[in-house]
Amino acid sequence: MNLDKSLSVPRVHKKITKNRVYLFLLAVPFIVWIFVFCYLPIFGWSFAFVDYIPGVSIFKQAFVGFKYFAQMFMPGSNFLQSMRDTLVLSFLGLITSFFPLIFALLLAEVKNRKMSRVIQTVSSIPNFISWILVFSFAFAFFSNGGVINTLLINLGIIKTPTSILSNSSAAWYFQTALGIWKGLGWGAILYIAALAGVDQQLYEAADIDGAGRFKKAIHVSLPGMMPTYAVLLLLGISNMLSNGFDQYFVFGNPMVADRLRVLDVFVYQQGIAGTRYSFSVAVGIFKSVVSILLLFTANRAMKKITGQSII
Repeated sequence: MNLDKSLSVPRVHKKITKNRVYLFLLAVPFIVWIFVFCYLPIFGWSFAFVDYIPGVSIFKQAFVGFKYFAQMFMPGSNFLQSMRDTLVLSFLGLITSFFPLIFALLLAEVKNRKMSRVIQTVSSIPNFISWILVFSFAFAFFSNGGVINTLLINLGIIKTPTSILSNSSAAWYFQTALGIWKGLGWGAILYIAALAGVDQQLYEAADIDGAGRFKKAIHVSLPGMMPTYAVLLLLGISNMLSNGFDQYFVFGNPMVADRLRVLDVFVYQQGIAGTRYSFSVAVGIFKSVVSILLLFTANRAMKKITGQSII
């Protein structure tokens, strides 16, 4: 009997090793992808320290040091204006980041599972619609000749049409509302998954204590989702300088250009459209470094407040 056990140990060890090899082979394509598309492009940061000329070897470019980093803060560069737009839109996104959590909480209270699945599916569809199509819908509804203005004029509520697409004072809030609408259902999926991991004995204990649906949602479901919310909030803080490109590029027009020129759009305008390659790379480096600092700062603050962190 002891001999059988001694012989089975190497077999188990061999099986575990074999499984680990399979798992590693499955991870290899993703490791290669991350290296090629995330780490290899870091070599391009060297363009920010030279007067880059396309077609000339980087080793033959004239070294200029931090010249282009200094240009970011010079008058007329529009960099500080882009920083303002980026930070304001990111802040609005952060203070409205609880909407998917609330939506998931309400969705979990729908007892009809078929209805719950339908609502979840319908609310997730906007996430898969490109921003170009979203702009087409917004133009059809909110432009001067759109559905909303036509309806209000026919009802006699307004006399002259007003386009929110060209209203600079409402641009930040309108784009935030579009972002909420587009990501609400998709963001709620993470919180629904977090709810599935809540210990069901907690709900049973709440039933014994006489807690109703509202109290169970507040004292059991909500605390169960808060760790997920904390992690997503932390990642949102670290990505405050990365609002995205598509949304603000397609909704940009001369009337709202000074409100929607976020850093990603600014880098495109300077690098691709303006052929200021070295300057645009310098802006990209600045954005990456600040994002890393924000991540570690927010992570340290969360660790002091909650005792938990992701790093």
